[in-house]
Amino acid sequence: MSYVINNGPRPVAPATRERVLAAIKELGYRPDRVAQAMASRRTDLIGLIVPDARQPFFAEMAHAVEQAAADRGKMVLVGNSDYLDEREVHYLRAFLGMRVSGLILISQGPSENAAAEIEAWDARVVLLHERPEAIDDVAVVLDDVGGAQLAVRHLLEHGHDYVACLGGTEITPTVGDPVTDHVEGWRRAMHEAGRPTEGRLFQAPYNRYDAYKVALDLLAGPDRPPAIFCATDDQAFGVLRAARELRIEVPAELAVAGFDDVKEAHLTDPPLTTVGSDRPAMARAAVDLVLEDGVRLAGSRRERVKQFPSALVVRHSCGCA
Repeated sequence: MSYVINNGPRPVAPATRERVLAAIKELGYRPDRVAQAMASRRTDLIGLIVPDARQPFFAEMAHAVEQAAADRGKMVLVGNSDYLDEREVHYLRAFLGMRVSGLILISQGPSENAAAEIEAWDARVVLLHERPEAIDDVAVVLDDVGGAQLAVRHLLEHGHDYVACLGGTEITPTVGDPVTDHVEGWRRAMHEAGRPTEGRLFQAPYNRYDAYKVALDLLAGPDRPPAIFCATDDQAFGVLRAARELRIEVPAELAVAGFDDVKEAHLTDPPLTTVGSDRPAMARAAVDLVLEDGVRLAGSRRERVKQFPSALVVRHSCGCA
């Protein structure tokens, strides 16, 4: 019976399989997942830790991971770290203690405590979206710096004197964080064009509500920028709302671009120019890696990272017709 339920490890003749399935249906048999986990020391669960599932990017990424896991016969447990190191470690300890088949971590930053927890469990962990310096595990990441450069170059090509940037906050890690990489891409594109960046980088939380408040002050001031690159689409949504409230026309008076290409970016007024990625492919790669026995790959740090390209998604907020 176990070979039929588990689809292996040995093949079962079709006729025998049909008789076993008929008996299972007649008896109402349900496998004991706890007993199976105790025997194999693994469950059919994958742990997923995200910084904040309320943010559209992380919600869409979590959904993509869940779909990819379902295709492999696995279920996903999701925990929100809320950008807190101790919360991230809490979920790491909890999920690994449940003997998950593997764990996918979208880390909130470089965490020595998280690295120590992973090492203590000798766990199969794949980092998704970013790879903090402190955690030396296999990673599936995006070309965040290059993607930001694409967006800022595009805004500059519209003839703007400069592009301002809405980056992270004072607690945003200086390394190992996507928003930090987006700011670095903005900085590189500005320097390539010979434009100074001093006084043109503004701190803003990642969510639309707080970014809206920052944008109100920035756009109502005497030195309103001609264009703004936002490190996240959620920030860009806040900027567009503030511009509408202040009766500033986008893109005629203010060009705006974001990063992430969440689904809502299609529905803003005007539709948001942003940087996109193949999230389903990244999720599939992460799930495949976390379920492989040899996930702790040999080789240099660069060889242990699978990087996906970024792509500029041009809509109307940048000024394109």
